[in-house]
Amino acid sequence: MKPDELNEFLLIKSEQFEKIDFIADDPISIPHQFSRKEDIEIIGLLVATIAWGNRKSIIKSANKLVTIFGESPYDYVMNFEHHRGIKFIHRTFTEEDLVFFILALKNIYKNVGLEASFNKTSAQGIDVAISNFRNTMLQTPHSRRSTKHLSNPMLNSACKRLNMFLRWMVRSNAKGVDFGIWKTLSAKDLHVPLDVHTGNIARKLGILNRTQNDWKSSQLLHEYAKQLIPEDPGKLDFALFGLGAIEHF
Repeated sequence: MKPDELNEFLLIKSEQFEKIDFIADDPISIPHQFSRKEDIEIIGLLVATIAWGNRKSIIKSANKLVTIFGESPYDYVMNFEHHRGIKFIHRTFTEEDLVFFILALKNIYKNVGLEASFNKTSAQGIDVAISNFRNTMLQTPHSRRSTKHLSNPMLNSACKRLNMFLRWMVRSNAKGVDFGIWKTLSAKDLHVPLDVHTGNIARKLGILNRTQNDWKSSQLLHEYAKQLIPEDPGKLDFALFGLGAIEHF
C-alpha cells in the first residue's frame, strides 16, 4: 500500500474496532462492570497486570478477581488487613503478588491516589509517568518476585500492560469503550500497547522495522501514531490489535 492508502486503511480499521461490541470479548469488559472511579481504577489495573495469554483465559482469571474484591474493589483495598483465604493465580501472578498490589494500592490511595501516582510534567513522556507509578508501588514492602509485574520503561520494557491500562483510563469514552476518567494525563502522550499482535501487524505493514518488542520500538510506533492521529495516537491500538487478534491479517 502507498503511504496515503495505508493511513486511510488504518483510520478505517481504528473506527471499525472501537465500538461497543469490542468490549464483550476483551479484558476491558471487567472494569466496565463498575461505575465508581476508584473501583474502575483498581480492578482495571489488576486486570491489565494479568493481561498476558489469550483473552478468554485473562477474562476467566479477571472474573475471579471480581469474586475476591466484591462490589467495591476500593472498599476491599482500603479495609484490607490480612490475606488469609485469598487464593489466586494467573500464570506467574500469584496470591503473594496480589497481596502486594493490594497493600501498595492501599498506601497509594491513603497518600496521593492512583491517578496522581502517574505524575509527570507536560514536557515529559509517558515513560516518566509509568516509572513514577512503579517507584511509588515499590515503596510498599515486597518480595523480589513481585517486581517483574511492574514493567520498567527505563530498562527498555515495552510496558504493554501499563500502556493498555493508561489507554483505558485516559482515552475519551465517546465511543463507549475506554473510560476517560483521568484528566491529568493527555491522550496525546499515550503509547499503543506493544504486544505480539500489534507488533507483528505493525511490521507487516512496514510501520515498525525493529524486531524487538521493547520501549524503543514502542516509542517508534508512538511517533508514527502521532503523525496519523496527533490528538489521539492510542486509537491506533484498535486497528493493529483488531487486525492481528481478530482478523488474523
